[in-house]
Amino acid sequence: MSHIACCSVAPPDLLARLAEGDDPELREAALATIAASASMRTQRAIIGRLARELDRDPMSLAFVTPPPAHGLQQTVYDVGHLGRSALPGKRVRGAGDPPSGDEAVDGAYETTEATYNFLKDGLGRDSIDDKGMELISSVHYSAKFDNAFWQGAQMVYGDGGRIFKQNSLPKCLSVTAHENGHGVVQHTVGLIYSKQPGALNEAIADAFGASATQYAKKQTAADADWLIGEDTLMPPLGKALRSMKNPGDPDVASPQPAKMSEYRDLPDDGDPRNDNGGVHINSGIPNKAFYLAATTIGGNTWEGAGKIWYRALTSGLLSPTSDFKAAADATVKVAKQIGSASDAEAVEAAWKEVEVLS
Repeated sequence: MSHIACCSVAPPDLLARLAEGDDPELREAALATIAASASMRTQRAIIGRLARELDRDPMSLAFVTPPPAHGLQQTVYDVGHLGRSALPGKRVRGAGDPPSGDEAVDGAYETTEATYNFLKDGLGRDSIDDKGMELISSVHYSAKFDNAFWQGAQMVYGDGGRIFKQNSLPKCLSVTAHENGHGVVQHTVGLIYSKQPGALNEAIADAFGASATQYAKKQTAADADWLIGEDTLMPPLGKALRSMKNPGDPDVASPQPAKMSEYRDLPDDGDPRNDNGGVHINSGIPNKAFYLAATTIGGNTWEGAGKIWYRALTSGLLSPTSDFKAAADATVKVAKQIGSASDAEAVEAAWKEVEVLS
């Protein structure tokens, strides 16, 4: 069973479904995207291991990244529709630079800045690694790439055009914050990308995506739509990739189970239809728990459930192989430590409603 995967925003089971469909353009786009995503897996795994080593012993890998400056450090590159060997590409816009006029470049810049601001001001985290890490984005990746992904050290965006609307991915904050959320997981717990730990990895990334969007829009938990990848897909495919509020929503591209009695126990066998053991499929269960906790606690998500989930992620209560039950136990424990009695009750009730706790 392989745990090497590329954390991409378009689930492999969705791409596999489109690759087996009747629309020739969607088939071609899905197959090209599956192939290009697969080519990044080994590179991402190696970079992830290096990053975790750096976090444990900064001097052992000091040559990998220079000491960060204070404040937001980000650079957006243009890959020029070339592949992995061309990353990061040609530098187009850096921190403090004016808009470039390229909608993908400027979209990635703006959503990355919003993600950084959420991490710094909303959660008190200094970039992905909590040490001021430069946030690197590459746009216009590959020739026909309908996806976006965290590569282990940076964000990479394709143009879309057949599955996703042209250049919509770098402009969507829930996508950018979700993918950078995988970076936060990588630098903290390092949840393996398989079965329940992988689904938990995806759910935590979705929590970052939803929370960052709400933070930027100044929305409360009650006001938000709780969609991930909203308004990015071509219209026939759905209004968003996922809904945290209603994981089984038939109007999203990837309906999911919302409770353990609906859990899909899939093999991690390399078949994209099985989604690394259901990491994008079963993430609907912890997603719904997060939504329930956030809306029951009320107010701003990042100050309530978001703070609890983040503290559980960084407190040492979770491990790379943690499952849903471990996450439930950790968040309940943290809620009792840093929240009110009603906060703890809300978190416990949320996990009970999705049938993780009894």
